[in-house]
Amino acid sequence: MESLDAVTFGFNLFKELNRKKNGNIFFSPASILAAVGMLLLRTRGATATRLQKVPLSEKDTDSSRIKAEEKERGRERDRESETSMREEHHSAVSCTPPTGDVPATKIEKTKEIHHQFQTFLSEISKPNNNYELKIANRLFGEKTYLFLQKYLDYVEKYYHASLEPVDFVNAADESRKKINSWVESQTHENIKDLFPDATLSSTTKLVLVNIVHFKGQWDREFKKEHTKEEEFWLDKNTSKPVQMMTQRDSFSFTLLKDLQAQILGIPYKNSDLSMFVLLPNDIDGLEKIINEVSPEKLVEWTNPGQMKEKTVDLHLPRFEVEDSYDLEAALGAMGLGDAFSELEADYSGMSPRSGLHAQKFLHGSFVVVTEEGTEAAAGTGMGFAVTSVPSYETFHCNHPFLFFIRHNESNSVLFFGKFSSP
Repeated sequence: MESLDAVTFGFNLFKELNRKKNGNIFFSPASILAAVGMLLLRTRGATATRLQKVPLSEKDTDSSRIKAEEKERGRERDRESETSMREEHHSAVSCTPPTGDVPATKIEKTKEIHHQFQTFLSEISKPNNNYELKIANRLFGEKTYLFLQKYLDYVEKYYHASLEPVDFVNAADESRKKINSWVESQTHENIKDLFPDATLSSTTKLVLVNIVHFKGQWDREFKKEHTKEEEFWLDKNTSKPVQMMTQRDSFSFTLLKDLQAQILGIPYKNSDLSMFVLLPNDIDGLEKIINEVSPEKLVEWTNPGQMKEKTVDLHLPRFEVEDSYDLEAALGAMGLGDAFSELEADYSGMSPRSGLHAQKFLHGSFVVVTEEGTEAAAGTGMGFAVTSVPSYETFHCNHPFLFFIRHNESNSVLFFGKFSSP
């Protein structure tokens, strides 16, 4: 997607999460973007404008945070254009299948964005013997609430998602458990209780859920007999023991002298996907790097033409990260606040009834890295209501580092994380 590039979006969202949270971070930009994309399908006015203009640069993110008066002027312009957008008419349906024909409507300018998601989802859904990779979307709608058929058609077409009727009005907690059970089953039981107790209620009308699950084997596995206990340094004064995996082999490698850091690409089988690790030279150098790195530089450094194949002595800890996030605040700081505002949000393209607004935007994630490879899962739910030597390089991950898993052909970042504490 042009304005929702996964690398840029993922890195800027990481910076927002990193501002508010110490320790490990792990999430799926692809999963969150898919949820945002399903929102963007039929939003109107100011809400559509906000979603279409998710900031791509640190400068844009800062502007979203500090220039409230410019936002207000933008809202006024959006309200003016909103009147003309409302001239389009839609048929409305409940969660039960409609019986009549759906009249044709004009396809929005954002069709290209959703077409890119459609292509991406089709590409990664192809059977592959080298890894398991699945992205699944589903809508859970109050069975008595009316949703526009055009919205349901678009969600099915572009996001391979169907609408499942549930009874939020009389059985909100049972519906919550049903949604959590679906997420759990789709992520091989790695993501549990995406929606905790009391997050959904009788006023909830629609829940959008997206999950991504990945399990891949390294192209060259680490030998378990070479794994030994080593110290992982949280800072210059504090360390914890980890099981450190080691291997010396040929890897894609870049030395970033100006940044005092290095990047390594570790391929999974068949090289369709890779894990990239950004490691600072200094034990406490990661935060400085995060402040200096731009998404554009990250793409440039990991471009196949920029990285060189070198013999590397690699030390990578076995690690596991499990976390969950309420993304409303972070996305609000990136300019998406209107999507969660009861007063500002305009989802009239989803339903003819007024007052629909996003209640929750939850994201759960899980990753485990071992000698054999990586298993990672993420779920997004939205509720409405070093030193080198002559012969080889050393890449010793015994202090905090960044990592991301990329689908190389589409250049889509499936997962993004920081490992700073065992």
